[in-house]
Amino acid sequence: MSHEKCLKNVKIPCSCIAPSLVRVPVAHCFGPPGHYKRKFCTVCRKSLESPAFRCEVCELHVHTDCVLFACSDCRQCHQDGHQDHDTYHHHWREGNLSSSARCEVCKKTCGSSEVLSGMRCEWCGILAHAACYVIVTPECTFGRLRNMILPPSCVQLFSRNFSKLHCFRISENLQTESDEDDDVDGSTQGSAKDVQISTDSSKQTLKIFDGNDAVKRNQFRLISVPRIAKNEEVVEAALRAYYINDDQQEYELQTFTQQALLSDDVINRNDAAQDTNLGSVFRESVPEAWIIRAKPKEEEVIRIYPAWLKVGMAYVSLRVNKDSTTQTVIKEVLPLLGRQMECLQNFKLVEVLMGSKQVQRMVLDNQELILNRLKDIRKTSIRQMNQTRFYIVENSKSVVRVNLFVGGLPPQLSSEEYTNILKDELAIKTNVVSVSHVYQAQGAVVLEISCFSEAERIYMLVKDTTVNDKPLNAVVIPEVMASKIPRNCCPLLVFVNPKSGGLKGRDLLYSFRKLLNPHQVFELTNGGPLPGFHTFSKVPSFRVLVCGGDGTVGWVLGALEEIRHKLVCSEPSVAILPLGTGNDLGRVLHWGAGYSGEDPYSILVSVDEADDVLMDRWTILLDAEESAEGAENGVAEPEPPKIVQMNNYCGLGIDAELSLDFHHAREEEPGKFNSRFHNKGVYMKVGLQKISHTRNLHKDIKLQVDQHEVELPSIEGLIFINIPSWGSGADLWGSESDNRFEKPRIDDGLLEVVGVTGVVHMGQVQGGFRSGIRIAQGSYFRVTLLKPIPVQVDGEPWIQAPGQIIISAAGPKVHMLKKSKQKQKKTASLKEMRVYSMSASEGGR
Repeated sequence: MSHEKCLKNVKIPCSCIAPSLVRVPVAHCFGPPGHYKRKFCTVCRKSLESPAFRCEVCELHVHTDCVLFACSDCRQCHQDGHQDHDTYHHHWREGNLSSSARCEVCKKTCGSSEVLSGMRCEWCGILAHAACYVIVTPECTFGRLRNMILPPSCVQLFSRNFSKLHCFRISENLQTESDEDDDVDGSTQGSAKDVQISTDSSKQTLKIFDGNDAVKRNQFRLISVPRIAKNEEVVEAALRAYYINDDQQEYELQTFTQQALLSDDVINRNDAAQDTNLGSVFRESVPEAWIIRAKPKEEEVIRIYPAWLKVGMAYVSLRVNKDSTTQTVIKEVLPLLGRQMECLQNFKLVEVLMGSKQVQRMVLDNQELILNRLKDIRKTSIRQMNQTRFYIVENSKSVVRVNLFVGGLPPQLSSEEYTNILKDELAIKTNVVSVSHVYQAQGAVVLEISCFSEAERIYMLVKDTTVNDKPLNAVVIPEVMASKIPRNCCPLLVFVNPKSGGLKGRDLLYSFRKLLNPHQVFELTNGGPLPGFHTFSKVPSFRVLVCGGDGTVGWVLGALEEIRHKLVCSEPSVAILPLGTGNDLGRVLHWGAGYSGEDPYSILVSVDEADDVLMDRWTILLDAEESAEGAENGVAEPEPPKIVQMNNYCGLGIDAELSLDFHHAREEEPGKFNSRFHNKGVYMKVGLQKISHTRNLHKDIKLQVDQHEVELPSIEGLIFINIPSWGSGADLWGSESDNRFEKPRIDDGLLEVVGVTGVVHMGQVQGGFRSGIRIAQGSYFRVTLLKPIPVQVDGEPWIQAPGQIIISAAGPKVHMLKKSKQKQKKTASLKEMRVYSMSASEGGR
C-alpha cells in the first residue's frame, strides 16, 4: 500500500515482474521450514507468523505457500559454465533489516521492523533505500571482508544433477525434511486454507489451479469474489493470486467437479473440459475448483536473452507465429545481435525454467514449433510460463568435470586398489570415472567424473555402501582456480562442528555462509576436515577458522599435519572460535572462554586483525607391554604401538579418571550433553564421587625427563602441560617465579610437568587458591607404567596398559592466530558492523 503522493517513490518491483529482472538465474537453497522472528516474506511482503522457508545462502525468507512464486535470484557463488564472468555486481535483497540500518547514499534510516523496506547487498553488506540504491556504483568490492572472501569467479562447480544442498555440503537431514515439505505444500495447503473461507454471504470462495501440474499435485490458491462478479473480475482475481501481470482478456477459466479432481485420469479429463459460462458458477456456497487457461494465440512476442554471448544487451524481442520453429527463431535473432555472418548450426535455443529451488535447462529441437512449446508450458502451469526464459547459446564442446570426495575406505592402499574396491562396491565406469587424488593415511580418494548422471548415481549409492563394516561418505567439492585469486586475498577456510557449544554451531554455519562464500565453509560432521583442505590445496595463501572445542581443534590440526605436504600453503594460520566445555586453547589465544552469541561479523573482523603466533605440538608414543584386557590362555598379547598428537595437555591418574567417567556418562546419554553448564555440572558430580579416593600414583609410574630420572612426590595425578590453561582456565603451573625453571611459553619447545594430590587439590587449583606441584620441565619424556592407569590427551581418555609412554616434539611448530589486543580498526563503525551482520545472526528460529 502507498499514498498516491508517495507512489512515485516506489522503486521495488512486485513479484509478478521480479523474474524478468533477474540477471543470472541461480536457484535458492532452502532448509526445513522454521519460525523466524521479525522477518517478512519476499513474495507477499507479509510477516512470517507461520512456519516459513529461508535460503541457506542468501537472505531470502518466504512463506511455505509462497515459495513457488519466489524467483531464482540467489547469490551466484561459483561458475558453472553458464554466464560466467569475473566482474561482480551488488546482489541486492530487499528488507529484513534492523530499524537502525542507515542508507549509504543519504545517511538516513532505511530499515524497519514493521515492514519490508531498505536494500542490502548480500556480498559487501552495503545498505540503501529502495530509491537510493540505483545511484550506488554497480560493481561490488565485497566490503570489509574482501580479503577473506573466496571470490565466486575463482570457484568452479559443475552441478547440474545435484541439489543446492549437496553443492554446499549442507546436512542431508535438512534435505529430507525439506523434500517432505514439498509434498505437504500442495495437498495440505488447500485443506489449511479451506478454513479461511469467507463467511460473507455475498461472496464466493473458489479454488484456482494454474495448470495440469497443479491439479496433479493438488496445489491450489483460494480467491474470494462477489457472487455477482463479472467474468473479467474473476479471471483478474485468479491471475492476481498467481502473480501474473498479463491482460485478463488472454485467459479463461474452466471448471470440473470434485469427483474429477479425485480421478486418476484428471489430467486427460481436464484437457477435454468445456469452456464454462462463469455466470452459472455461483450457485453453491461450497468452494468450487477451477483451472485457469491461456487462450490460444495465432502469434505472440517472445524475449530471447543473449546474456551468455556477452553482447551488452538484456534481450531482444521477436514475434513468432504458428510456423516459427527453433531454427527460424535463431535465424531471425542472430542479425539483431550483430552475428548475421555466423553459421546457424553454431547456436542453439535453450529453455530455462527459473524455479526457486532449481534452475532447469532444456535444449529445444531445431524443428520444434515455438507456439506449440509455449502452449505446452502454459498448459502445465501458467506460473511456470512466467518463470521461463529462452536463451540463445553458442555451441561449444562443454567439458564436464565433477569432483567427488569419497571417504571411509580402508587406509594405506594404492590408487589401483582403491579403484578395484570402487568397481566392486559401486560398479564405477572407468571410462568416465578416474581417481585424481589419493589420501592413503585417511582412506579417502577424490574422483573426477566426466558424466553428470554417473556422478549422481555414485553419490547416491555411496550413502548406503559399507566397506569392512565402515560406511562410506561422499562430498561434492568445488574446484578453486588459484590463478584467479587476487594477490591481496587470503581466503578464510572455516570448519564448524555443529555438535559443539550447545548446538550453536548450526547457527554459526548459517551466519558464515551468509557473510562469506558458502564454498569456504565446511561442516565437520560431513566428511571431516579433509574435503576442506583438499578444496584449498592449490590456494597460495589462506587462513583457517575452527569453530569447536579443543578436541575439534586438535582434530583439524592433526589432519593439517598429515596432508601439509600436499598443500601449496603448507603452514596456514589457525584461529579458534571456542564452542567446547573447557576451551583452554581458545583462552590462551584470547578468543574467550566460550562462544556466547557474539556478532559473527565482528568475529571475522577479529580473525582478519589477529596476530600470528607459533605453538608447539607434541607426539605421544604409547607402547604397551601387554593387553589391558588381560591375556587368553594365560599368554599376554602385546598391543601394537600407538601414536597420538597433543596440543594442550596430557594427564595420568585422577585427572584422566575424571575425564573417563565423564566420557562414559556422555556415551550413555549423549542427548543431555548439549550445554557448557550441564557438562561442567557432570564433571563436578564425578569429582565429588572421587573425593575420598586415595591412590599412590607415584608408586605405579616412573618418570624420566631429558634422559634423567625424576623422583616423584606423593601424588594422585601427573599432568604434562603445553599451554598455561588447564581444566577450563586454571593456571596449574602458577605464576610464582622459580629459579629452577624457565617461564613457560607455548612456543618454547618445553613441556611443564605438574602433580596434583587429589580431587580437592584440583578443585583448589580451579578456584585459583593453589597451583599444582611443579615437578619438571623438558623436551623429552619417558613414563614407565607399572600397572594399567587412566590416561587422557586433550580431553580424550582411555585405560593404558603397562608399558612405556614417550613424549617428544612433533615436527614444525604450528601457526596459530592470537586475537589482537589493539582496538578494532575503524574501517566501519560499530553500528554499521552490527547492521551488516544482523540478518545473519538474527536468523534464529
